[in-house]
Amino acid sequence: MSDQIKHECGIAFIRLLKPLSFYREKYGTALYGLNKLYLLMEKQHNRGQDGAGIATIKLDVKPGNRYISRYRSMASNAVADIFEYVQNKFVDIQNNTPELMQDTEWLKNNVSFIGEVLMGHLRYGTHGKNSIENCHPFLRQNNWMTRNLVIAGNFNMTNVDELLEQLYELGQHPKEKADTVTVLEKIGHFLDDENQDLFDQYKQEGLSNVDITHKISDNLNIGNILRRSAKTWDGGYTICGIVGNGDAFIMRDPAGIRPAYYYADDEIVVAASERPALQTAFNIQYKNVREIQPGHALIVKKDGSVAEEMFREPTEKLSCSFERIYFSRGSDAEIYRERKHLGKLLVDEILKTVKHDIDNTVFSFIPNTAEVAFFGMVEGVHQYIRDLQKKHLLENKDQLNDEQLDRLLSLSPRVEKLAIKDVKLRTFITQDADRQDMVAHVYDSTYGIIRNHVDTLVAIDDSIVRGTTLKQSIIKIMDRLHPKKIIIVSSAPQIRYPDCYGIDMSRMGQFVAFEAAIQLLRERGMEQVIEDVYDKCKASVLLPKEEIVNHVKDIYRPFSREEISAQIAKIITPKDTVAEVEVIYQSLESLHVACPNHRGDWYFSGNYPTPGGNKVVNKAFINWREGINQRAY
Repeated sequence: MSDQIKHECGIAFIRLLKPLSFYREKYGTALYGLNKLYLLMEKQHNRGQDGAGIATIKLDVKPGNRYISRYRSMASNAVADIFEYVQNKFVDIQNNTPELMQDTEWLKNNVSFIGEVLMGHLRYGTHGKNSIENCHPFLRQNNWMTRNLVIAGNFNMTNVDELLEQLYELGQHPKEKADTVTVLEKIGHFLDDENQDLFDQYKQEGLSNVDITHKISDNLNIGNILRRSAKTWDGGYTICGIVGNGDAFIMRDPAGIRPAYYYADDEIVVAASERPALQTAFNIQYKNVREIQPGHALIVKKDGSVAEEMFREPTEKLSCSFERIYFSRGSDAEIYRERKHLGKLLVDEILKTVKHDIDNTVFSFIPNTAEVAFFGMVEGVHQYIRDLQKKHLLENKDQLNDEQLDRLLSLSPRVEKLAIKDVKLRTFITQDADRQDMVAHVYDSTYGIIRNHVDTLVAIDDSIVRGTTLKQSIIKIMDRLHPKKIIIVSSAPQIRYPDCYGIDMSRMGQFVAFEAAIQLLRERGMEQVIEDVYDKCKASVLLPKEEIVNHVKDIYRPFSREEISAQIAKIITPKDTVAEVEVIYQSLESLHVACPNHRGDWYFSGNYPTPGGNKVVNKAFINWREGINQRAY
């Protein structure tokens, strides 16, 4: 992606089902769980570079001994920093009393982070301050083991105000207005309720307080706690939680917006935001990794029993398609195929635009995430050429001489890597003019490949959000190669609406497609459409979110996709560009063909999977119209 945007966080969860001694004997180390947690997090480091954190819980620890450990970091390489901190706890032991590294019972009783339940989190801060207090996991502490709660998640709630008001009504006083705090306190409240109900029940049965503590630990109804907690949540979420006694859960929103995968056998239960992380860390076959179903929670009890339990009625499954286009790693077999398919589906429109002139067209991509879509595009061009050759041979087989036949069979797409990202370049100069000049050099180019003012250059990007890097860097660099025409191709449709479920795309003014539509309205004397949408959005503010519709769709309604694409091309073309610039976008229909099981497309279509989405998009438009530069939820 040429415009880097922050996005969904990542989770990692491990529950060791055997005694720690089992893993030392079988795998040769008492640190098996920690090593695997490190791998799970490193294999998802693309999901968070604003910070990271881990938490572990030891099972069946005697009273008075520490059983919960947590550490968070905001270092530039937070995952490595965390595990270096943990590793240092074993250095003296390894150097001075190495035999104790084999004594799992001693390690569990004397060294923090050695436990049976492990959680990790990678943070991409979509909004708010970047401080250690914003890093997950979050911890709610209590002297009662079964009232302690640790959570970490990949989520955004659209109705934080409503959730906060509910906490006030319960008599709580949250320390800040943030969805992480409200979620923690909401689950914590009903965890307390469950504890109290069980305590009262067992007290009436005449049990001692010590016996009651054990009975509560055995009989906590995690599913019931989650059902009561999540009843009014509106958002996209995968939330991992651990209760102090060792009960654990990973819950997924009813529309399946955020991803969650798991694997379980008789040794381990593991979960993560991405399937390949599980496959790599634990050498698991693709077919054995399961997806947590929307509206369900994977619940792992302290006794090791595992169940997938519904906590809210699932809605239509609208999993985030941006996960497939860009965010998740392409090492997932399904995602790899889908990205190739996205590229292939653009071929007909590309060939039409270049007038099927293969000889004078060079195909390339914008590094690095568009590479797989590029492969699909090239495959599609090869298929077109094969079909063309076959047709020509069948129709002219008796008329072709050797020279004509050689020329026909030599026809092939010209494929080159023309843009090279210089990952070491840093735009450290503070003055805006100098910074823009530095941005223009973030990419290098390969000279001498394009024939001056003859060739058309087709470059595929996975998506175009703001268009800033295209304008300030990429198109300038490509124009220096002196092509006749530059065609920028987006494997994703036009991004027209804000996301409110975890992606850093919440302000209307950020989107080049929105800027293009506004420009077209003004150029054509249709400014009244802008005012009408503003009035409708303002009128909807006091409505219940369930009654609100997305009025911002009216901004785009007068124009075709091609008209907006043409206006975007004008916006992203720098002054003094010699080559003609054109932009081609994927259609919504083709997106769904390529990604049939991930139909969440609200940032393209404006069709939000929860009522809160419509409230957010209207508020985002109001903020834009009133010049308020802040998120809409």
